[in-house]
Amino acid sequence: MKTVLIAEDNPINRELLRELLEIRGYTVTEACNGQEALVMVEQAPPDLLLLDIGMPLLDGFAVVRNLRENPRFASLPVVAVTAYAMQGDRERIMDAGFDGYLSKPVNSSTLVQELDRLMAPPNAQSVPPTQSCENEVGTRAARATSKGT
Repeated sequence: MKTVLIAEDNPINRELLRELLEIRGYTVTEACNGQEALVMVEQAPPDLLLLDIGMPLLDGFAVVRNLRENPRFASLPVVAVTAYAMQGDRERIMDAGFDGYLSKPVNSSTLVQELDRLMAPPNAQSVPPTQSCENEVGTRAARATSKGT
């Protein structure tokens, strides 16, 4: 079973992501800040990290920079989950070393597409990252959708 670490300081956002992942069979671990995320990756590396950009102690940029500098975690798939959705934000985030980008509120189908793309078997056909023009789904709507699937 694949493990996803959610690093997010907002408990409601963590809960929503956890529910979306668990309903699809993923094992989920959670960190409340960037420093905790780095410790958890070191102790039990996940298969993928969903990383908020704006967190206390260490922001997402600092976390991904630390991971990319460490040979053990340089290839760990890291997806930014962020409210930064202005023109140019996606490119800046991807240039910083992230492997994917999801804007908040997270669209459940876009989340699944990113997970499938980044955790596909090594010989699966490569698909470009999901574009930032996803349909936004509010927290309540996303919960209703995820519980109905």
